[in-house]
Amino acid sequence: MVEHFGDRLFKKIRSTKSFLCLGIDPHLNMIPKIFNKERTSTNNIKTVEKFCFSLLDTAYELVPAIKPQIALFEQLGPDGMKLLSSLCKHAQSKGFLVIMDAKRGDIGSTSQAYANAYLGKNAPFPSDALTVNPWLGIDSLEPFFKKASETGSGLFILAHTSNKGSKDIQEMPLTIGIKCYEHLANILKPIVEKHKGTSGLSSIGIVSGATFKEEALALRKILPSAPFLIPGYGTQGASAEDACAPLIPDTKKLDLQNFGLINASRSIAFPEESYLVKNIEEWQNIILTKINSTNNELMNINH
Repeated sequence: MVEHFGDRLFKKIRSTKSFLCLGIDPHLNMIPKIFNKERTSTNNIKTVEKFCFSLLDTAYELVPAIKPQIALFEQLGPDGMKLLSSLCKHAQSKGFLVIMDAKRGDIGSTSQAYANAYLGKNAPFPSDALTVNPWLGIDSLEPFFKKASETGSGLFILAHTSNKGSKDIQEMPLTIGIKCYEHLANILKPIVEKHKGTSGLSSIGIVSGATFKEEALALRKILPSAPFLIPGYGTQGASAEDACAPLIPDTKKLDLQNFGLINASRSIAFPEESYLVKNIEEWQNIILTKINSTNNELMNINH
């Protein structure tokens, strides 16, 4: 039986002394030429494979989790999905928690099929947690809750996302006097509490964008036990202080925040100086420096 996801996340943040989640977003047009000096469509897979595995090797033991963006593998066709599967397995074997950024959501047997595809060690694309879309209603999430419980996996439910257009629906005021994202959080509250582990952290979390600090703080008040997955820091413009706002200080580890992960993708994987290197070893040194400086910046936020 796999240990409860919330407890695993809590311990992993402590052991790595980091709450940084490394986004694995292999944009073909952004991967440095050192990974494929003769760029053609026929060797895109090799380019992406070398880039992604090099990222994992560089981040080893420095971050608790990675977050592959499934769309960037889907666009490469069947070989891209095979690569995603092998990447997940390799990452887990190295000790990373894998959060699959797939934003899945549907009803009934379709949700069950999505859950079967991503959650658990025996899944085709084995992940420790999955991002899911709740906007079809809570019944659409039931198969995910069930599969997560059976496999010791986690979920991150889209609550308030980091994009500007999130206001169009998520911040709409309701006749009951609260906003749409708050209504969702109120519905999720008993579910989050039901799946709480011995660490006090639930296996059911939410996605809350760092670009909306006040909304994130409001969500934390409603959902004190939920792990937060926090996009929007770095390239999207949110500061480290904004991103750290809804995290909770670890009572036993001074200066360490817990109960959530701050995602960074492009700001770490594609720094400007990485395009000037002559070999992969030089590139890894730059990425390593970027991971360490990002960890330090997040750790030095005073609450």
